[in-house]
Amino acid sequence: VGPQGSSPPVPSLFPPLTVTSEQIEHLHRRFKQLSRDQLTIRKENFDSIPDLEFNPIRGKIVHAFFDKRNLRQESDGLVDEINFEDFLTIMSYFRPIEMNMDEEQLDRFRKEKLKFLFHMYDSDHDGKITVQEYRNVVEELLSGNPHLEKESARSIADGAMMEAASICAGQMGPDQVYEGITFEDFLKMWQGIDIETKMHVRFLNMETIAHCY
Repeated sequence: VGPQGSSPPVPSLFPPLTVTSEQIEHLHRRFKQLSRDQLTIRKENFDSIPDLEFNPIRGKIVHAFFDKRNLRQESDGLVDEINFEDFLTIMSYFRPIEMNMDEEQLDRFRKEKLKFLFHMYDSDHDGKITVQEYRNVVEELLSGNPHLEKESARSIADGAMMEAASICAGQMGPDQVYEGITFEDFLKMWQGIDIETKMHVRFLNMETIAHCY
């Protein structure tokens, strides 16, 4: 990232989609506001975003920005900070469909988005979403409802997991143990659901970040 006021570099990210210099400039302004004009963003930079403060899965959203799997790094775990190029890599998962995309590109685009979402569930990085991991996410999502008791939220989460298991594993025998949802299972669960237009990062809009100071 160059000094304040200079144009940012245009990295060759976002495959197979194209990205305009105007879009790069817009994202660069977002990055500078979030990082407070530093060269990198750290987890604490997300603390002052109002729209994110009360999000029930705030922790998982922030972790996703620092997850090495989402940064397309070979190793697992979390990084301590991300630079502008890393930021663009993460933002590429939220890009809308382009009208000229063929079926192969659409399929790859959809799988990239779902892989990002899968990583948010798979907190221990073992390639499977276990019953407990699935329960944790659903409970967190439901935690914002003041009228829903914790036991009720857990029952809903367990019911949702059982439904997921029936979709992924079919009818299981009495001695079989469901170990968890693999990414291929996850694709089955989302079949027919319009993930392409549902993933967005509204909390990173320019107006919101402008109020972080």
